[in-house]
Amino acid sequence: MRVPLLDLKAQNAPLREAILGAIARVVDGGAFILGPEVEAFEKELAAALGTRRAVGLSSGTDALLVALMALEVGPGDEVVTTPYSFYATVGCIARLGARPVFADIDPGSFNLDPVAAAAACGPKTRALIPVHLFGRPAVLPRVPVPIVEDAAQAIGACKVAGIASCLSFFPSKNLGAFGDGGALLTDDDGFADKVAILRAHGSKPKYVHHKVGGNFRLDALQAAILRVKLAQLPAWTASRRANAERYRRLFAATAGLPSEIILPADAPGHIYNQFVIRAPHRDALREHLTKNGVGTEIYYPLALHLQPCFAELGCKPGAFPHAERATQETLALPIYAELTEAQQAFVVEQIANFYRQGS
Repeated sequence: MRVPLLDLKAQNAPLREAILGAIARVVDGGAFILGPEVEAFEKELAAALGTRRAVGLSSGTDALLVALMALEVGPGDEVVTTPYSFYATVGCIARLGARPVFADIDPGSFNLDPVAAAAACGPKTRALIPVHLFGRPAVLPRVPVPIVEDAAQAIGACKVAGIASCLSFFPSKNLGAFGDGGALLTDDDGFADKVAILRAHGSKPKYVHHKVGGNFRLDALQAAILRVKLAQLPAWTASRRANAERYRRLFAATAGLPSEIILPADAPGHIYNQFVIRAPHRDALREHLTKNGVGTEIYYPLALHLQPCFAELGCKPGAFPHAERATQETLALPIYAELTEAQQAFVVEQIANFYRQGS
């Protein structure tokens, strides 16, 4: 048996005709940049997620970037965030000339520790970016600055609590496009309007540029595809949650597993974009699983404060021990909605086999 980390063919096959019909609709309509498809998707997305406004954007990265641009974050400012996330969370801060300020994570949830985050805020702090990592809602701190939620892995996990929540439609996400795409959610009409202007080079009307923006527009083709897939999101989320619970039962019933293996605890709203365990001898376990046909991934092998591009921040190993420990112990297992019980049982049995061999 082979169990890939993600099976997009299995996800898209039942929707093939509907997706091709949506693509044909865009081709026949001839509106490829923004237009009616994007407008319809924005309305449907906002309604599905219970927020006032959704603004379609070119990627989750650009959603974070334009949110900070709308807050006028720039040189001399600081933005507090987590050292344990995908690069884009911090990259968007640095691209605007602001300084990332890190706070450690909570070791149980992998999310930003709210107490540490609040303590990291200072007189130069202009915003805070918590990450709802792996699909688990983060506990947001009470801080006197705008909160931009990085919900790239957490669509539908929680309502917008800050000024904005940023989504990614990268193909591996729970709601994935056929390429890059993203959105910004907000209950603030003024903020949504500002983001909509910034995504089109800061112009409104055309050729009148009020701000220096960028080309952050969601393609109509991606919006049309996402409209088809959005209807399936509740069922996919339910399947991922059911698969997570099945993993817990399988691990509990399987002999030969060390007590040091820690499974992700369930939490209200958790959508399981990833199912991430802590495991002893993680790298050797991953090699064993790869050899036996099980796909895995390490999210993330190097904490952000130790990335070479952020060396000028002066952070040293040991500065954020919980984040650094997570980079050495965590391993993501397959959790996609189409995963079968037999496949999950095979994954758990292969993990048990590794430890039974005395590794």
